[in-house]
Amino acid sequence: MSVVKAGKTQDIDQDHTWRGGPLQGRPGFLIRRLHQIHTALFTQEIGEEKITPIMYSVLSALSQTGPVDQTTLARAVAIDKTNMADILERLRKRGLIRRRVAPKDRRVRLTVLTDEGRALLDRVDAKAERAHLRTVEDLPPGEQAQLVALMMRIIDAKDSLQDGSDAVD
Repeated sequence: MSVVKAGKTQDIDQDHTWRGGPLQGRPGFLIRRLHQIHTALFTQEIGEEKITPIMYSVLSALSQTGPVDQTTLARAVAIDKTNMADILERLRKRGLIRRRVAPKDRRVRLTVLTDEGRALLDRVDAKAERAHLRTVEDLPPGEQAQLVALMMRIIDAKDSLQDGSDAVD
């Protein structure tokens, strides 16, 4: 079988073809399954707070960036603007964020973490870290770091494809 990579056709080993093999050997299937596992572990750790992994990511990003517009925030957590608007509304209703007009451009609305949002992060950060650690705990520390490095490498190489339109929370 041949694949096109960087404009060149390359032959690949039959052992590396995805179509003929079981789903459990396909990268996309494995990535989705690992995401399901991580989400379940996250929910076990943080479930009582009624916060999803994507909500946690949004709050974490806000704590790192400070006031930020919706487009920049959506890009930071890799989701589309429509889903971001829904998440921000849910967080606003819970009093975890507030929206305000940008002083330099009144057409832009900035999102800000509230004291309640900071308090929630203080309560759940260690639990979220535990969920991340539990996700990879079956690997030795060196392989955990290697897995993260490999995922980052793939994301860096393909990040231009990101539009977040298929992101779920």
